Amino acid sequence: MGLLATSRAALAAVLDPILALGRLVAWISIGLMTIIILVQVVFRYLLGNALPWPDEAARFLMLWMTALIAPSAYRQGGFVSIDLVSSMLPRRIGGALALILLLLALIVLLTGVSLGLKHVNSGWLFASSTLRVPMDLIGMKAFKIKLAWMYLSLLVGIILLAAVNLELILKAVTRLIEPDALPEDKEIPGTK
Repeated sequence: MGLLATSRAALAAVLDPILALGRLVAWISIGLMTIIILVQVVFRYLLGNALPWPDEAARFLMLWMTALIAPSAYRQGGFVSIDLVSSMLPRRIGGALALILLLLALIVLLTGVSLGLKHVNSGWLFASSTLRVPMDLIGMKAFKIKLAWMYLSLLVGIILLAAVNLELILKAVTRLIEPDALPEDKEIPGTK
């Protein structure tokens, strides 16, 4: 196995458990979102007294769910793509085109990391209007959750997408140089 294939395999070995944990947390998040929204429906329409926090809590969970599931979807080709042109080209030229597009995507993602860092840093200045940690249950003063924790989902998602993109770049380069060096892609359990 060549250096590129070995590097890709090492990166995949690091990403596999991280993305598996992300998928698990995403599933838990969507379950909690569903429960929170149902609680809000009961309070708003059956009891006539809407709660102030469910909308923001569901949004918080939705952002984290998206950030943690998107890298797995990207890795498995779950994003919308138009591959008509590359499928009509000879294998090597189509592979080179795919590599160029992956490199452009990496530039965009690295720019996103920079912007995400700035966004998270500004989030420490502001607190949620309705979400708070109920420390008063244990005799301490409750405090509102900083918006940076919500904004952090953007940064985490982009970093994970960039890592997956790097893996896809290594895979594309390996396929161009050593087409037989890579085993077939394995399916992620629970995705089909």
